[in-house]
Amino acid sequence: MKLYFAIILIALNSAFGFGQTADFSIDKPVHKFPKTQEGVILEHFYTIKNTGSIPLVFFDYKVTCSCTKLYLPSEPIPPGEVFKLRLTFDTDGKYFFQDRIIYLQANTKKGTHKLRMKVNVIPKEENN
Repeated sequence: MKLYFAIILIALNSAFGFGQTADFSIDKPVHKFPKTQEGVILEHFYTIKNTGSIPLVFFDYKVTCSCTKLYLPSEPIPPGEVFKLRLTFDTDGKYFFQDRIIYLQANTKKGTHKLRMKVNVIPKEENN
């Protein structure tokens, strides 16, 4: 009989554990910078709130250009907490319309989330 209750207790405990997930909301997942002169390093902060029931952990991010950097938190974000996720974009050597999609990997059910930034870069004048 004790074994029966122990099995039920373990099963219920496991069920509660499986129901807990990490999730988050972003104030604006797409950020559009104003027209910018080439050579400027742009900076933006995405406001992220952990809307899940367990700590939120960002593992990594992927982007096609090393000119775009995302600074991930070093510690898990507790449920209900807000975090400012820093993005930088180096416009040096970039011309005209720039559109970057950042694939953010987290411990959520979805796993991969998209952030995006856009900017129109005005090229430097060439000296003759």
